[in-house]
Amino acid sequence: MLNQRASGILLPIFSLPSSHGIGDLGEKAYQFIDFLEQTHQKYWQILPLTPVDQGLGNSPYSSISAFAGNTLFISLNKLCYQGLLNSIDIESPPEFPDGHIDYPAVRAFKEPLLHKAFENFNKIVDENAKEAFQQFCEEEAYWLDDYALFKCLRIKNNEYAWIDWGHELANRVPEALAAARDELANEILREKFFQYLFYQQWSELKAYSNKKGVMIFGDLPIYVNYDSVDVWVNPHLFKLNENKLPYVVAGTPPDRFSTTGQLWGNPVYNWDAMQNENFEWWLRRIGHNFLLFDLVRLDHFLGFVNYYEIPVNEPTAINGYWQKAPAEEFFTALNARFPDPAIVVEDLGTISPDVISFVQRHRLPGMKVLQFAFTGDQEMNPHLPHNHNNHSVVYTSLHDTNTTHGWWQTEATEHEKYRLATYARQDLSTDNVADAVVHMAMQSRANIVIVPIQDILNMNETARINVPGTSHGNWEWQLTDGWESESIIQKLNAFVIEGER
Repeated sequence: MLNQRASGILLPIFSLPSSHGIGDLGEKAYQFIDFLEQTHQKYWQILPLTPVDQGLGNSPYSSISAFAGNTLFISLNKLCYQGLLNSIDIESPPEFPDGHIDYPAVRAFKEPLLHKAFENFNKIVDENAKEAFQQFCEEEAYWLDDYALFKCLRIKNNEYAWIDWGHELANRVPEALAAARDELANEILREKFFQYLFYQQWSELKAYSNKKGVMIFGDLPIYVNYDSVDVWVNPHLFKLNENKLPYVVAGTPPDRFSTTGQLWGNPVYNWDAMQNENFEWWLRRIGHNFLLFDLVRLDHFLGFVNYYEIPVNEPTAINGYWQKAPAEEFFTALNARFPDPAIVVEDLGTISPDVISFVQRHRLPGMKVLQFAFTGDQEMNPHLPHNHNNHSVVYTSLHDTNTTHGWWQTEATEHEKYRLATYARQDLSTDNVADAVVHMAMQSRANIVIVPIQDILNMNETARINVPGTSHGNWEWQLTDGWESESIIQKLNAFVIEGER
């Protein structure tokens, strides 16, 4: 898969245009795939599809489940086509902000309609549909049963964390779980139905994408949130104390981007316990993602080799320390279960020699980012195009960085601007810098190029998706129409031809 020169575009599902407040798995997603086919793009890279939570900043990298889908992505229009909603139900949506997701407003609009779809499903006599739902519940029971119960208990307990549900439920006493399943039977079935709708729509979209010659490039976050079904069900797989509270949390040490490091707050894995169970939780999780996507990015790959943990009461990440993970044993198990796995590793940031050695030894494709290329040692900087290798994926920018336009306008030093212009052999400004960097990426010897749609459209920093280390205003950017103009299509096709992709 990674042996052929190709390119693709990064656009999260939530950022697709929509009259329903957030991107979904409906018409615009199919139109975007058509756009990718027209422009000879072979990859659509997305961000994680797992549920997001208002209390967690709506981050797809801090989810309440490693397996469930984000039901806000369910297309209401497709539910109308299925007869689960009437067109009158959705003909007058609220006036959502233009280019910006208002998550509370989206939830207030979509969730009652999803409930209505469930009620209508219970009334239909289509036995094939009911059999398909039942089959989904049986096939996905290994994660779905616990997730649906967790979600319902969380709602019943006013969104409090599972540790605050009382001793019996927090500790999963069998009698308490059985009583909860009886009491919440209908609500549990409803949550399962929502997941069925999500995965049904996702499966249809992926099949269409593959038919058009476009592969879906997914993203797998390394960590889950403490208040997640995964920690509730498997506390022994995480570093928790006798009260089932984290005593260390995940993060990254200080670097050139942050003098105090990043304090993520996610619970850290108990890798000894993982290894004792032959990494089954991880293998199931990765296998689940291989069914969803054609190619999977392993986020924060460093954490699979050496992970950084911080005592839970520390105000910053400064006093954290490194620990070893059983990387060789884990990847031996991974390759035994999934020979030649279709993965790309996120090997950015402060990478130690043993991580570099591990990536090279296992021939794992890593990432290069042109926004990082024009600082530091110009001979040794691995992000510079002349230092790329074909077994890698090159990006112009990322969801965690500014757009190329925004970086040039507000972040790049004069020295970086000079170096980039010299490398590009042209005068640069906000008008042409994004195109110059996209052209540079397409010319790279790296086999795969991924360009965020914002750089294709030369959008400024207002189109940035996430600012690491901040908790407000992230994961809200939404594309508006105008992205499929003839001029954009011609420009992208020219990039592909010139880069022999």
